[in-house]
Amino acid sequence: MVFQTPIRRANYPAYKSPYGPKYHYQPNIAGWTVKQFAGLGFKAGAFGGVAFFAVIYYASGIPRVKQDILQKIPFIGGYFIKEVPASDNPF
Repeated sequence: MVFQTPIRRANYPAYKSPYGPKYHYQPNIAGWTVKQFAGLGFKAGAFGGVAFFAVIYYASGIPRVKQDILQKIPFIGGYFIKEVPASDNPF
């Protein structure tokens, strides 16, 4: 059986080029970095905002939603107040 002779190296560090990549430790949680969490949070917030306005638009015809939610929004709440004139009131 033939054994290889171990290579003896000098005890000085290997050359590291100043133009090469700068490797450093990047903290993560289960492989997700802070930057990825921030991007995910931004996208989830945007999707949630669009979904919220879609639900409000869809439910804006429901009188309870108009009275409890939409009429209490500053500046545009008056748009959702419907006053029936006395001439149109059957009673």
